[in-house]
Amino acid sequence: MFLKCSVRRKDGKEHRSWSVVESQRLSRRRVVQRHMLYRGEINDSQRAAWEKPLAVFDEQHGPPVTCALFPDDRTPPVVAGVTALPVQLARLRLERPRPWGAVWLGDALWRELKLDEIFAARLGLSREGTDWEKVSRILTIYRLVSPGREWRWHRHWFATTALPDVLGVDARAVADDTLYRCLDLLLAHKEELFAQRRQRWSDLFGARYEVLLDDLTSTYFECDVPADENDPRRFGDSRDRRGDCVQVVVALGVTPEGLPLAYEMLPGNTADKTTLRAMLELIQQRYGKAERLWVMDRGIPTEEVLAELRASEPRVQDLAGTPKGRLTKLEAALAGRPWQEVRPALRVKLLPQDGELYVLAHSGARAGKERGMRQRKWKAYWRRRGEWAAQELPREERLQKLGAARERAGRVAAGLVRVTVAADGARRCELDRAKLRAVRQREGRYLLRTNLSADDPALVWRCYMQLVAVAASWARRNKRICPV
Repeated sequence: MFLKCSVRRKDGKEHRSWSVVESQRLSRRRVVQRHMLYRGEINDSQRAAWEKPLAVFDEQHGPPVTCALFPDDRTPPVVAGVTALPVQLARLRLERPRPWGAVWLGDALWRELKLDEIFAARLGLSREGTDWEKVSRILTIYRLVSPGREWRWHRHWFATTALPDVLGVDARAVADDTLYRCLDLLLAHKEELFAQRRQRWSDLFGARYEVLLDDLTSTYFECDVPADENDPRRFGDSRDRRGDCVQVVVALGVTPEGLPLAYEMLPGNTADKTTLRAMLELIQQRYGKAERLWVMDRGIPTEEVLAELRASEPRVQDLAGTPKGRLTKLEAALAGRPWQEVRPALRVKLLPQDGELYVLAHSGARAGKERGMRQRKWKAYWRRRGEWAAQELPREERLQKLGAARERAGRVAAGLVRVTVAADGARRCELDRAKLRAVRQREGRYLLRTNLSADDPALVWRCYMQLVAVAASWARRNKRICPV
């Protein structure tokens, strides 16, 4: 920082005004001066008083200066070699605070993983001088520190952090077109990135890839249906309950620690059960064949793919969630099995059958959560029914309101009440107590199937809970960065 003088002539007289400016380098050949404070016309003594404290903050010229700060209403002591600067404490204020630690840590992790060397060699510089490696680093740090939409990133986040100072870049590095162009460049090096990151992760932490989690998520777009037939944005079964929006499906292959080993973007109308075979082939092609344990949610594996998995060499083990419909078929066989305590508030029943092991797990914490969710929906449904029941409405309109209330409450909560509306508009409501008992018994229970041995039921439950935790984390992260 330094004092800059501006000269102008008015009515034949020369006027000199002074400002505090800071030099900022935008490129190798271009330096701009950022105006920080306007002082107006000052005399020589005032100019000397301003140059004295500014010299303390001048990092480019002169040796470092030791200074002492004192309130301006006190007389500072005389100390040899120390400059005393008066400070008006009543006028001190904090301006443009910028967090430093998080972005510094993200930059340190980037360099520790040697990603700067990889991308610098492959991406290089553009003709305009854009350093694509630094742009990709900004992309990653933003996703790590404060994931959000590109608009927020481009218009707000970058300027409010210390990242420009850490990386030595300016706002041109986060222009909206620059960010999207960088993503296109990164896509061409996806396979190399996965291979390098897996190897680096192994070197740093001795990580092994014997247990892999396979799950699906989706993201939707509030836009028209693309005219291009090759565009993957299509209508499908929406996990976000946005059937009115086109979407894409993302298949993820991750470790229990959350390290992604593979991902594929699929059309939005892709059925879940058709994705597993492609993911298995991708992992084998990228990391070779090995004895692995695949953990999957229900709806992903089919009987045909499971048979192929178990017949492969080397042998592959699997653990998958099972639809609750199968629990009905196995209830009689499971009823005679004893409960085994895995840990407090968690017990399991094991049922070997047809070369498989079925695991019925009951979590007390999950049962309380599911019961609370069901009761809230049921009470809202009952309250809504009371509102329109007191109104004088024709039978057709009553049925419409009943259907809307049932849809809002959900199949389980609304199914506990039997409602009949006679031709004259009279209604009758009954609580299905037998169904309520069945629902209460199944709350907090999961039915899993695996070809693992029954020696360690805690291992089975722990692997499945890792899938649930990682899938929830990826889903939340995906919704935060979804460009909708």
